[in-house]
Amino acid sequence: MKAKQFDTHCVHEGQVEDTIYKGAISPIYMATAYSYEETDRYPRYFNTPNQVGLAKKIAALEGAEEGLIFGSGMAAISTALLAFLKAGDHVVLQNDLYGGTTNLVVEHFNQYGIEYSFAEGLTVSGFEKKIKENTKVIYIETPSNPLMKIVDLAAIAQLAKKHQLVSMIDSTFASPVNQNPISFGIDIVLHSATKYLGGHSDILAGAVACSKTHMQKVFAVAKSLGGNLSELSIWLLERSIKTLAIRVRQQNENAQALAEYLLSHPAITAVYYPGLESHPDHALAKQQMHGFTGMMSFEIKPALNRTAFEKALQLIQPVVSLAGVESTITIPAITSHKLLTPEGRAQQGITDQLIRFSVGIEHVEDLKNDLNQALEKATHES
Repeated sequence: MKAKQFDTHCVHEGQVEDTIYKGAISPIYMATAYSYEETDRYPRYFNTPNQVGLAKKIAALEGAEEGLIFGSGMAAISTALLAFLKAGDHVVLQNDLYGGTTNLVVEHFNQYGIEYSFAEGLTVSGFEKKIKENTKVIYIETPSNPLMKIVDLAAIAQLAKKHQLVSMIDSTFASPVNQNPISFGIDIVLHSATKYLGGHSDILAGAVACSKTHMQKVFAVAKSLGGNLSELSIWLLERSIKTLAIRVRQQNENAQALAEYLLSHPAITAVYYPGLESHPDHALAKQQMHGFTGMMSFEIKPALNRTAFEKALQLIQPVVSLAGVESTITIPAITSHKLLTPEGRAQQGITDQLIRFSVGIEHVEDLKNDLNQALEKATHES
C-alpha cells in the first residue's frame, strides 16, 4: 500500500484497536495501575495504550520518528530544554517568543546555572553572533507570537549542524498542517497541543516530535518531571486531531480574507499576517509553509478606545489562548506577554493597541461584519 497522506494520518494513525467490541474509535484506558509481571506500563512513563497511540499520530503528522504528549505546552517546552541543557551550558533563543517561554528562561535558568542569549533579529548572523563555546541549543518560534515573524527553518537547521547544536522550534502557530520543520532539518518540534491540535478550547496539552535518539533524552527528563497528560484528555486530543486538517485549512482561508479586509480598514494601522504580500517575510513563508495559519495580529489606531472595541464584539470572543474553532482575540500586553516589562514589550514591537486575532471556522462575512461594527463603536467612543 502506498504511503498515507496527511489527512489520513489525522484520522487513522495511532488509533488504539478495540479488540473486544470492534468499535470504530479508540477505547480509553483509565487505569493507573498495570501488572508489573508483563510490563512496566505506568502513566508517568508515557506508555499507556492511549499515550502510545497518540504519540504515534503526532510523530506521523510531523514526519518524526517518535512523539511524546505532555500535560501542557510549557511542560513540553521546559522538558525539552532541560533535556539538552545543564549547569554551565548556554542556549541561543529567538528574541521574540511566547511570553511563557521567555519567562521560563529569564526567571529560572539562572538558578539552574544555564546561560542564555537572545539573538539579534531573525537572521542567521543574528543567531550566530550569540553562539559560544558552551552553547548547546538554538531555540526558535515561527510564526512568532504575536507578530507573526517568520524564521528561515533551513538556514537555522544548517547553522545548528555547523556548530553541532540541537535545534528546537515552537511550531504551535503553524500546526503540522501548515509547517513541518523536521523536513527542513530542525531537530525537535514543540507544540502547545492546547491550540490547533486540540482545536476546541477544552484540552490543555503539549507535544514533542523528534528522532529516537533525541527522544531518549527528552523521555529521561520527562519521566522524572512527571508532566504527563491524563488519559481522558489524551483520548479527547486524539479525537480532536481527526479533524485537524479540515479545521486548519478553513481557518487559513478565513484568515487570509480577513487580513486583506483589515489591511484596508481606516481604523487599522498595521496587520501582521504572513499571507499578505506586504508582510516582510511573505516570500519565506511561501517557501516553507503549506498555508499561512489562522493566526494574525493587528493594531488599531492609537486614538481608538481598545476596551470599547473588545466589548462591542458579538461573535469574536475576548479570551486567553487561541486556535479553537471559534474566533477569539486577546491583548498580548495584558495576557500572553504581560510577564515582560513594558520595555521588553516595546523592544519586541508589542504595543498596547496590538490585538492578536485567532480566526475560527465561522462564515467569513459574519466575522467581517463583527469586526467592522466593533471598530465603528470604538471610533465613536474615542
